[in-house]
Amino acid sequence: MLDGGWQAWTGGGHPVTDEKPPVRPNTYTLRPRPDLAVDAAFVAAHLEDTDGGVLDARSEDRFRGDNETLDPVAGHIPGALNRFFRSNLDGSGCFKPPDTLRQEIAAVLGARDPRAVVHQCGSGVTACHNLLAMEHAGLTGSKLYPGSWSEWVSDPSRPVSR
Repeated sequence: MLDGGWQAWTGGGHPVTDEKPPVRPNTYTLRPRPDLAVDAAFVAAHLEDTDGGVLDARSEDRFRGDNETLDPVAGHIPGALNRFFRSNLDGSGCFKPPDTLRQEIAAVLGARDPRAVVHQCGSGVTACHNLLAMEHAGLTGSKLYPGSWSEWVSDPSRPVSR
């Protein structure tokens, strides 16, 4: 992860090159961590939980159901909270300081236990941004719902709030 992206790297005067580095074969052993992700059945079974809950990383207008441009159904998972993933960044595109993130995220979560929070977005990608921001802020142990909104609304029997 490059905090601030390409602009922060080059703006910081760090070296860049168009030369290809030598490639050395290597072996990476994948160690899956299924305990860090949940599925739709888990989310559905925990809709009424007040100690944790779902944190939706989509923009406020998509969360409310005012502007759904990607999925066939607008709205959000009942009981979900909203923190747009871009709220984690400062004006330069870098993560805000951990203390600032901790205060802002705690204001959204209230008394909820960070370890009982499940992150979701439209497709599971920007939810990772909120998850990383919480880890950066010391609010550790939350989980990811990779299927997110797209999977949730693929089953018309699942509830939707607007």
